[in-house]
Amino acid sequence: MIKIKRILLILFLLSAALGCQKTINENQPESKPIKNYKWKLVTAWPKNFPGLGLAPERFANLVNEMSDGRLQIRVYSAGEIVSAMEVFDAVSGDSPAAEMGHAAAYYWKGKIPAAPLFTSVPFGMNAQEMNGWLHYGGGMELWHEVYEPFNLLPMAAGNTGIQMGGWFNKEILTINDFKGLKMRIPGLGGEVFSRAGGAAVNMPGGEIFTSLQTGVIDAAEWVSPYNDLAFGFQNIAKYYYYPGWQEPGPTIELIINKTAYNNLPKDLQAIIKVAARSINQDMLDEYTYMNQNALQQLQKQGVEIRPYPSSVIEELRKISNEVLTENSKADPIFKKVYKSYSEYQKRAEAYHKISEQAYYELRK
Repeated sequence: MIKIKRILLILFLLSAALGCQKTINENQPESKPIKNYKWKLVTAWPKNFPGLGLAPERFANLVNEMSDGRLQIRVYSAGEIVSAMEVFDAVSGDSPAAEMGHAAAYYWKGKIPAAPLFTSVPFGMNAQEMNGWLHYGGGMELWHEVYEPFNLLPMAAGNTGIQMGGWFNKEILTINDFKGLKMRIPGLGGEVFSRAGGAAVNMPGGEIFTSLQTGVIDAAEWVSPYNDLAFGFQNIAKYYYYPGWQEPGPTIELIINKTAYNNLPKDLQAIIKVAARSINQDMLDEYTYMNQNALQQLQKQGVEIRPYPSSVIEELRKISNEVLTENSKADPIFKKVYKSYSEYQKRAEAYHKISEQAYYELRK
């Protein structure tokens, strides 16, 4: 009899517990099904191109891994969906062809006069200083403001570091040697080159080799030894000049359709931000390492690596100041952004004079 009572007691307790659990479950809201997102990312770079072309692939892989596959991004190289110069239009507006793009802001100068300031300024800031201005000095807030009318959210997603000055088949001894030369050189550097007597041509990287080989252009600047070696410019040009006065610290941009971004959950938005910051630093690290090896290979292949004469540099500096002043007078947004940029650069230079620059001199 005692055993029967124990069994009945156990059954009663189990029944009560199950009833309690059912009540708890009924009172809890139903969990929402996990939504997955599939995005397109169009770029201005050739497929799997070292550095520039691999960065968006690495970004997509990072996002996929960190989101556990909830946000999958397929990368398209220049020409697969849109050309290199159509990336901005493909991502902007209310009906984008792709949710993201990876390119350089100075390609959009025709749409936004101030856009080149977010890539690089002749005789301007290096990569380290650009990152400081963008992420802590107010530059990113200005960039968001400038791109807002186009329904775009920009982020820094790469920097190649100080570039080389360009490839030529003639010696550059004075500023007059630029006269009549057609050179692939975009952005504000292109304006300076044109003012110096040359003719600046803006074209994507994939078109440079053939254009230089066939005489469509007479000279070209692209990036630095790592990328220039990959394109084979050493096979069609003799002289390789430095330093890259035109692009001392070019930031590569990730642009995101703002509507698409706002429709993402907060955690996926955060993942995109973190992945972009990671790729921004990773590209600089990669170029810092790879440029050394590539430069040695170019030297072994007989390329003549030469510094621009100091007189040429001083003339280019003078013209650069004129171009920046004129652009500031012509466009109030350019003036606003450049004021922030130049004030930050002055402060950075003052500190770097007794830190980075002083140490480089000490190390010699």
